[in-house]
Amino acid sequence: MYGTIARLWPKLGMEQQLMNLAQEQAREIPGWVANYVYRMEADPNEYYVVVMFESKDAYIANAASPEQDARYRKLRELMENDPEWHDGEVVAADTVQ
Repeated sequence: MYGTIARLWPKLGMEQQLMNLAQEQAREIPGWVANYVYRMEADPNEYYVVVMFESKDAYIANAASPEQDARYRKLRELMENDPEWHDGEVVAADTVQ
């Protein structure tokens, strides 16, 4: 798996709208596997989003697509500034079922 961790700051009052739009859009993305959203305890307006794809190729294809650009522009309208992106390979994962 491959993906990104983004650090972002929603506009005041837009937090839920941003989460709803991101959740709605994720299901449209080829190769998307999962995402997790964290709200920081120290700063409740700071969020980290972890997004996972089935492969690096799927991630790169999505990032380069005009559809993703359009999705991002809608999300960006709800943020204070551009997110910080940190891309990489998922080398370990564990879940309780």
